[in-house]
Amino acid sequence: MNTGKYNHITDQELLEKFSADHNNEWLGILLERYTLLLLGVCMKYLKNEDDAKDSVQQIFLKVIQELHKYKVEYFKSWVYMVAKNHCLMKLRDKHGKIAGEINDKMMSAPEEETDRQALLQNDQALDVMEDALKELNTEQKQCVTLFYLQKKSYQEINEITGFSMLEVKSYIQNGKRNLKILIEKKMKEKPSH
Repeated sequence: MNTGKYNHITDQELLEKFSADHNNEWLGILLERYTLLLLGVCMKYLKNEDDAKDSVQQIFLKVIQELHKYKVEYFKSWVYMVAKNHCLMKLRDKHGKIAGEINDKMMSAPEEETDRQALLQNDQALDVMEDALKELNTEQKQCVTLFYLQKKSYQEINEITGFSMLEVKSYIQNGKRNLKILIEKKMKEKPSH
C-alpha cells in the first residue's frame, strides 16, 4: 500500500477516521508511520534484532485490539508507551524480577503532571529517532526504510534500488549502526525537562 498520498493527513485525523468507520486501513497507515520508531524502541530495550522485529508485530496486534477500547489523544506517545511496556514485560518474563520494579512503578497511576512529562519525553525520544533517520546518507536511509519499514528482503531492495546485494547489506548494517550513534548523540544534546 502506498501511504505517501496520506502524508498530509495528521495522526489525529487518521484516528478520527478509524473511530468513525473502524477501517483497519487507517490504522495501517498510522502504524507504518511509526514502524521504524517502534523498532528503535524495541532494539533499545531488547538488544536483539529478531526479538525487536517480533515485538513490533506483537505491538501492532496489541494496538489493533486496544484502540477499539480507548480514546487515544496522542497516538505517537501512546504507541511508544505500548511498545515500552511490551518490551519491559518481555524482559520481565526473561529475567524474572529484574525489570519488575521498573514496570510496577510505570503501572502505578501517575499524577497528571508526571504523566504529561512522560508523554513529553516519549515525544522527544520519537522526534530524535525521526531526526536521526533524516541524517543518514541517501543510500542508507533508503535501504533502512525499505528493510525495516516496508519489510522488503535484501533481494527486493536490490531490485528496487539497483544496489548490489553486498551494497544493500552494507547500507542496512551501517545505516542501523549510524542511526544508533545519532540517536545516542541527540539524546545527550536534548535538555531533559
